[in-house]
Amino acid sequence: MAASIGMMDAAYFVGRGEILSWINATLHLNLSKVEEAASGAVQCQMMDMIHPGVVPMHKVNFDAKTEYDMIQNYKVLQDVFNKLKIEKHIEVNKLVKGRPLDNLEFLQWLKRYCDSMNGGIINENYNPVERRCKGGKDRNIKGSYKSSKLLHANNTDNGMCVDESSGPKGRHKSDMSSGANSVGEIQALQQEIMDLKISVDDLEKERDFYFGKLRDIEILCQTPEVEDLPMSLAIKKILYAVDAKVSALGEAQEILTKSGDDAAASDAQD
Repeated sequence: MAASIGMMDAAYFVGRGEILSWINATLHLNLSKVEEAASGAVQCQMMDMIHPGVVPMHKVNFDAKTEYDMIQNYKVLQDVFNKLKIEKHIEVNKLVKGRPLDNLEFLQWLKRYCDSMNGGIINENYNPVERRCKGGKDRNIKGSYKSSKLLHANNTDNGMCVDESSGPKGRHKSDMSSGANSVGEIQALQQEIMDLKISVDDLEKERDFYFGKLRDIEILCQTPEVEDLPMSLAIKKILYAVDAKVSALGEAQEILTKSGDDAAASDAQD
């Protein structure tokens, strides 16, 4: 079961590009970043595709922008997991922050789960756009976000920035002031985006570095000469632990302690 995969599973080595292509092709969306799925709506609809009739799509908000609205989507998803007896801990507080790495890992798990059901065969009769319509939220997640921002900007420009009584000259000054403010805001946003991209790249490099180290350790522990040694068994106990909420360190230490006790008893008999 995909709900029980460990962090060293191949599922967590699937790249962002493949994840996004899978989401867009399956649900007829146009996401360009994994954090655009932070609202939980995509995850709910993926489960709706795999388990028809289980997800109450009318409760799924594809326009969720606030953390409160996103949390409601994850409550729907958690209820679905409970119904299906899927033992997967959803770290809602991290996901709703929109951090790329947290959302990527959850989507990697979700893809592995979907691939494990029905042999990975997609239900050809499933119409994702129609299902979103039935939920009353037939919108492109990415597109609706941009449209709402554009509408807000237009309303702002057309609301308080223009004073009809001031005549053409007054309107010209107001337009120039508004334009200057807009340029400054755009430059600030562009700088923020650049900083975020650098931060994401650094996080991915760090993740890949530690994954590489763990993979080296795993390969070493699988070497025939040492794979049955207590230390190798203890290390693999930690590597292959599936419960993110409980540390496997105690069980690993028990293996070493038992091995030491057995060795001492053997020496005493000799």
